[in-house]
Amino acid sequence: EVQLVESGGGLVQAGGSLRLSCAGSGFAAAPFADYSIGWFRQAPGKERDLVATITRGSSTNYADSVKGRFTISRDNAKNTLYLQVNSLKPEDTAVYYCNVVPPVRKYWGQGTQVTVSS
Repeated sequence: EVQLVESGGGLVQAGGSLRLSCAGSGFAAAPFADYSIGWFRQAPGKERDLVATITRGSSTNYADSVKGRFTISRDNAKNTLYLQVNSLKPEDTAVYYCNVVPPVRKYWGQGTQVTVSS
């Protein structure tokens, strides 16, 4: 059974940086490397939104709100996805999740909380 475990969140001041990680396991039907995978975030009272994606060929795409500040990457040898988040703003405060793209409901993990203070 696929499991995705996010980590690396925290409380930072505006302008700060964090590196989020997503460790995947249980990819039996196809290896982690075969999937397009992405980061999503959900702020209090709002829907979960797609933030960034990376394909099996390592092509990347970003939401307009994070372009130039966030960088998604993957290490297929470690079954791990990363999100480098720089120049953080209070509006980036949210729980950050990873999932394959398109997302599979049962793959959602607990997420990692990012809180940005002004």
